[in-house]
Amino acid sequence: MIAEVLNSYRLTLDYLRRLVADVPAEDLTRQPGGVVNHPAWVIGHLTYSCQALGEELELPAWLPDGWAERFKTGSVPVADTSAYPSKNALLVALADAEQRLASRLAALGEAGMAVPLPDARYRHVFPTVGHAVVHILTGHAAVHVGQVSVWRRAAGYTPLAEAFV
Repeated sequence: MIAEVLNSYRLTLDYLRRLVADVPAEDLTRQPGGVVNHPAWVIGHLTYSCQALGEELELPAWLPDGWAERFKTGSVPVADTSAYPSKNALLVALADAEQRLASRLAALGEAGMAVPLPDARYRHVFPTVGHAVVHILTGHAAVHVGQVSVWRRAAGYTPLAEAFV
């Protein structure tokens, strides 16, 4: 199941990259028409989510100081471009996070997915590591990438023809 989940995650992130490919860096924090979760925040948040999940998989934290405060659940996206890393830095950090998780999951194996989630506070939602991995890398990621798709239209950019090509 790990290969299937990672494939889905890769497809979702590829779509995200295509959604922002033609967007100038200075537009990534615009909040048109009340769309609060702009691309800069979404990319940073998905990267932070990888680290949070990675910590459940016994990976040491790797993101720079301040990343969690800017991008954790409950953080508030702002329209100030200077409050975020550059477009390139955000995309590089996301690719790095994706690779770290893929490597760790390969080492963990299917048996590692069946163990109880280390953080007991969330076991009522994610009883096993596998439950958390599947949700964070599929449902959670897709919701936020969908927000960028909506943002793209609200910001006046041409919608992409297909999500997966």
